[in-house]
Amino acid sequence: MVQISSRRPYLIRALHEWALDNNLTPHLLIAANAPGVDVPSQFVTDEGRITINISPSAVRDLSLGNDWITFSARFSGRGYNINIPPGAVLALYARENGEGMMFGEVETPPQPASQTDDGAAADDSNDKPRPSHLRVVK
Repeated sequence: MVQISSRRPYLIRALHEWALDNNLTPHLLIAANAPGVDVPSQFVTDEGRITINISPSAVRDLSLGNDWITFSARFSGRGYNINIPPGAVLALYARENGEGMMFGEVETPPQPASQTDDGAAADDSNDKPRPSHLRVVK
């Protein structure tokens, strides 16, 4: 089966660009306790979340990649290097009007194909094919 990449990183980039094009301030709502998240823990809420302003005036070296969101930011005057897997982003919204997108729950990265003892990928040929959901319309 073909592994399809997550659409979340693409939507994050699009919403970020939309916010900047409209002179809005983009903010990320992050699940700080998700695997791989590296944010300053003293700014995480009791719910395990952190909101970060990612406008060009607030961060440096912003990279909105498919595998990682990385940048440098200052919190209470102290610099931090931030690393966030896109699956940990719960929302991206504009501070001025709250418009943006909620992504829902944390999205875990796909697991690699299972391997057999000899290192080859496991064969899925034992899986029964599912009937098509398509119908002929006349």
